[in-house]
Amino acid sequence: LAGRPDFARAAGRAGVAFGGASAETLETLALETVARRRMRDAGIPTVAGSEGPSEDEADARALADALGYPVTIKPASGGGAQGARRCERAEDFAELWRAAGLDCAAAGDGRLCLEKLPAPARHVEVQVLADAHGGLISLGEREGSAQLRERKVIDEGPSCALDEDLRASMGEVAIRAARAAGLVGAGTVEFLLDAQRRFHFLGMRARLSAAHPVTEMITGLDLVRLQLEVA
Repeated sequence: LAGRPDFARAAGRAGVAFGGASAETLETLALETVARRRMRDAGIPTVAGSEGPSEDEADARALADALGYPVTIKPASGGGAQGARRCERAEDFAELWRAAGLDCAAAGDGRLCLEKLPAPARHVEVQVLADAHGGLISLGEREGSAQLRERKVIDEGPSCALDEDLRASMGEVAIRAARAAGLVGAGTVEFLLDAQRRFHFLGMRARLSAAHPVTEMITGLDLVRLQLEVA
């Protein structure tokens, strides 16, 4: 429910404060391609990829060939890595595209999108917290590079791949991304960090993630309490 715009609106109609992002923010981030465009317009470095959702395999294959492999085939409607497929070679594209489409259709939306996958890359995400008065802070990063079938199996922090300069830069960009999305409450801004130490916006979850206890252990802050205080 934390990620559903209709639930946030229903709370407002009922006259209660929803301890999460606004319906408008949730809608902005609901489609991967829309979120990427919003971030690009705000000057946030993003991965290259589809300009819109697609169900056309031939068009997607042509884009994948143009982007260069590896690419990630993922659900256009967000949801993290659920249903995502990493495609390393052109000859595997058709099979992976169809498999991803079946997974997404079973979840209610069969539309897919493509993203160029910098390889090798680390998955680093920054925890942010915003109030309703323009206050926005970064609470440091977590790394989830240890993955199985595109799903994280270990979250750890702080990341051993970041020095203080890169940490500060990534935190500042995460704050800008959260501001561009109009975030109020807790959120996680996800980046891919490539071998040249360049980072690219991957996505944003406008809610507390399952990994938030890692940040709580590092900072000593109760993120659930803070989100309720914001609300």
